[in-house]
Amino acid sequence: MKLRELAHSRTGDKGNTLNVSVICHDPKHFDHLRRVLTPEAVKTWLADVVQGEVVRYELPNLAAFNFVLRDALGGGVTRSLALDAHGKSVSSALLGMTIESP
Repeated sequence: MKLRELAHSRTGDKGNTLNVSVICHDPKHFDHLRRVLTPEAVKTWLADVVQGEVVRYELPNLAAFNFVLRDALGGGVTRSLALDAHGKSVSSALLGMTIESP
């Protein structure tokens, strides 16, 4: 199944760092996503974009995760030669990640 079936996303970027929040549609899926949506899995899925560290912060009261993706914007949005490879594009790519069903 695709991650977008269980969650939606919000993003923000600053310099060469990207924040991607993944928010469960239903809080009952939080524990499942905690198991399958590891920093390693996110980095592997976004390997073409993310060159640096991926850090996951858990927000259980919101049934959400915030991923900080370092070295993910080709030097920064204003320096990158990539066509719209920031925020919304990356969150859409992450929501297309194939995960196991709960």
